[in-house]
Amino acid sequence: MSKNKKRLYFIDAMRAWAILMMLQGHFIDGLLDPIFRDNSNVFYSIWKYFRGITAPVFFTVSGFIFTFLLIKSPIQGFKNPRVKKGIIRGLQLIGFGYLLRINLLGLLHGEIYEAFYLVDVLHCIGLSLLGILGAYLLTSKQKKYVFPSILGAIGGILFILEPIYANASFSFLPQFIANYFAKDSGSVFTIIPWFGYTALGGLISVLFNRYKEKQSFYPIAISGSFLLGMVLIFFSSNVFMGISNVTGISLFKSIYYNNYLFIRFGDVLVAFALFMTARNLLSNKTLITLGQSTLSIYIIHFIILYGSFTGLGLYRFFSHSISPSLVIPGAILFMFTCSYLALQYEKHKEMVTKRVSVFTAKKIRAIEPGFIVFTKLVKSFSFKVLRLLGLLKN
Repeated sequence: MSKNKKRLYFIDAMRAWAILMMLQGHFIDGLLDPIFRDNSNVFYSIWKYFRGITAPVFFTVSGFIFTFLLIKSPIQGFKNPRVKKGIIRGLQLIGFGYLLRINLLGLLHGEIYEAFYLVDVLHCIGLSLLGILGAYLLTSKQKKYVFPSILGAIGGILFILEPIYANASFSFLPQFIANYFAKDSGSVFTIIPWFGYTALGGLISVLFNRYKEKQSFYPIAISGSFLLGMVLIFFSSNVFMGISNVTGISLFKSIYYNNYLFIRFGDVLVAFALFMTARNLLSNKTLITLGQSTLSIYIIHFIILYGSFTGLGLYRFFSHSISPSLVIPGAILFMFTCSYLALQYEKHKEMVTKRVSVFTAKKIRAIEPGFIVFTKLVKSFSFKVLRLLGLLKN
């Protein structure tokens, strides 16, 4: 079987769909005037529901792809070349998450704004990937079923215990660490419960990799994903209430009243089923490239919409002030612009990277002599101060 045939195009298509839904979702949610946010309006309600699917799909697919690449390597365990790449990728996402929240004007005034420490989707995905990698390494010498069992347990436990930790402040932790666990200070996403979706994506990936060569795999996978998804969407809440009535444990009743995690995972499974069904129609080159360029698209959208580095984004000037007649075509234009810029970047990525490297090297060479002189002056001054304080002999 050729490499192209082995590639899971439907996963790239799911990523492309999720990132496009994120673009229009962020644009409309950030700029639409509150007066038009009417839950009784059928079109707004449908948009709002599908907007809620986007993040669970994105986290789950991220875990799926990362785990799929990790376990398909012929070399397993600590020597797996994907381990090093995975660590770099996880740290890279966390780094980009902080980088996008830097305000250069604030830095010029010697100030780092509080928004810099808030946690967003890139931080959580990056940390989640490192979590999957940690589980993989800890179970690399165990039976094959241990790794997927751990991933499933992580997802299930984080979802079930959500009512317990949802309102916790984690004030005993330093604020920048607490931001990963609580939204009190303004974090958009937190590692709990969102790591659960990434872990469950990893579980699906293990099952997919293990049985994908079976002749009846896709019919079983499609029907299984669809049926389980529908059960989670329409019946899981009643199941938790039934468990609460039988056991008397109030935790399950709390899940019943706010069962968004399991319901959204049901939505994810239905989406998997639909994309697997249409897998033979999802090999369009542009669509696949979009799915492989989600990080570039995310960074570009963040800069344009939220004004990374300068604070001069669309959100600053048009926050919650635009009517549907403008925000809908604006969202379409926004999706097209971000996608086009990302595709152009990916097309010329090697050239751009090379030019940036050359420019950086020139600047380093230019300041190197001055830096050496500055270092010598600091060293000389430090010795003089230490001698004056009697901490250093002549």
